[in-house]
Amino acid sequence: MAEPRKKGMISHGVASTNRRARYDYSIGQTIEAGLMLVGPEVKSLRAGRATLAEAWAGERDGELWLFNCTIPEWQAGSTVAKFEPRRPRKLLLHRKQVRELIGTITREGATLVPMQIHFNDRGRAKVLLGVAEGRKKHDKRAAIAARDWQRDKARLMRDRG
Repeated sequence: MAEPRKKGMISHGVASTNRRARYDYSIGQTIEAGLMLVGPEVKSLRAGRATLAEAWAGERDGELWLFNCTIPEWQAGSTVAKFEPRRPRKLLLHRKQVRELIGTITREGATLVPMQIHFNDRGRAKVLLGVAEGRKKHDKRAAIAARDWQRDKARLMRDRG
């Protein structure tokens, strides 16, 4: 039986977030997917150097891929383990989930938006994908107004006692 690891050895938590995802899109459901990476990419992620601002997920050859996610090269690495910072990365999901998501994309015209990259308790890199629909400008304004009203209402109720 393997010896349990020390808690300090496992890195877990959020590596990168897409802050504009909830502003630009109406997020329906969220799905956690694995991410196929090479060694230096994991080191860059652990340093918190990834960017999801322009990233999107889509279908290629019946599989789901993460496109346009920037993970810069690990500076301390050797020249042998170089990689392209914006290369497409395969998303790891069950076959049934892949078919369901591809159907949602094609039928309903939804978009798969990567919302965050994080490490789970086991130290594995995961991507949180949101099945989303784009918002128009007036929808964004309405969402901001509703959020402000909820904040003001909570403040009034708290002060009233």
